[in-house]
Amino acid sequence: MNKILPSIFTVLILSFFFTTAFGQKQRASAKKVAFGKGITHINKDSTFKIKFQFRMQHLLSAGFDEETSTSSSQFLIRRSRLKFGGYVLNPNIEYKVEMGLSNRDLAIDKEDGNTRDAGRLILDAVLKWKFSKNWALWAGQTKLPGNRERLVSSANLQFVDRSLLNSKYTIDRDAGLQLRGKFKSGNTIIAPTLSISQGEGRNITAPNNGGYDYTLHLDILPFGKFTNKGDLILSDLEREPTPKLAIGLTYDYNDGAVRQGGQLGKFVKNEEGDYVENTLKTFFADVLFKYRGFSLLSEYADKSAPNEIPDIATKTLSDDFLTGTGISAQAGYLFLNNIELAFRYTNIRRDSDFSSIANEDQYTLAMSKYIVGHSLKVQGDFTRRSFPGQPHGKYLFRMQVEMQF
Repeated sequence: MNKILPSIFTVLILSFFFTTAFGQKQRASAKKVAFGKGITHINKDSTFKIKFQFRMQHLLSAGFDEETSTSSSQFLIRRSRLKFGGYVLNPNIEYKVEMGLSNRDLAIDKEDGNTRDAGRLILDAVLKWKFSKNWALWAGQTKLPGNRERLVSSANLQFVDRSLLNSKYTIDRDAGLQLRGKFKSGNTIIAPTLSISQGEGRNITAPNNGGYDYTLHLDILPFGKFTNKGDLILSDLEREPTPKLAIGLTYDYNDGAVRQGGQLGKFVKNEEGDYVENTLKTFFADVLFKYRGFSLLSEYADKSAPNEIPDIATKTLSDDFLTGTGISAQAGYLFLNNIELAFRYTNIRRDSDFSSIANEDQYTLAMSKYIVGHSLKVQGDFTRRSFPGQPHGKYLFRMQVEMQF
């Protein structure tokens, strides 16, 4: 690994100077060099396009536990990422590559060599072929078509980070195929997606365990498209002049899952050290509304699994599966000085004694200052965590700076 890292960084540095040089030549086009939009180059015969972006998040967090009267604090590089995208041959064949450079992204998975004990550098590596007016085929590793909060980039969030509902139940990234469609009927946009993937998350190199993962997703925009793809951006930075609504429905069937959450979590084993397979079924429903600076996002999640497998009956698992339900609702208003106040309530509940989920309620108040939209912003939030049946709670304060060019 020590020999590989210098090579990676050499390539990245050369890529930076290469794209910067082209960006300087095209300075006459303000759109191509606008802050937050990346550095773009298109070759002379228009058969290749590349856009390079970099972003980073610096986080300060502090917590307090009422029961033990103890506190903790931390400075952290939450995210540091490189993104490359564009097309090859013609605009109908697109590609996207995203790499995570922070330790959180590179954390090694030492589960019997499922990632060959290597840092998980690659987040996305996907080809997108638009083979007809309404359909496109994606191949590679990328986000599965799940809950809206997960589909929104972590650069475009309304709070410092996603909700507890997302962290416990999301289906995250995986490697496989996705068939994506988009149709319009009057002002209504309907976008179905069908996916088949390995089912064990990103950067897995071991042979498939159990079965595959099947995902069906449907997006409905009754009032037409949002300004600047606002259905995948939280906060109403565009101050939509007319009401905009997005409704998302997702069903995911992970056949023979061996990780706690399917694509995420620890690998579940029995006393003999063998993987334990369990079929996980996940349902998401979400609604996003925006109008004149006001935004509302509400999500529901339900992840379930059968309890009749022998290991669960005898309670000899190394870890339990992440099953249960969750509700999250957040609303915010953007003032004319680009300061936003937002509030979020999250509720998660386990569905049985064989679940790793801990019942919890969270109340979060946030304030954000958007200097250049989501590309340069400062966000802070304060959370009260409470646990049903327990008299004491916990508090969490976070402040984060985001920069993306």
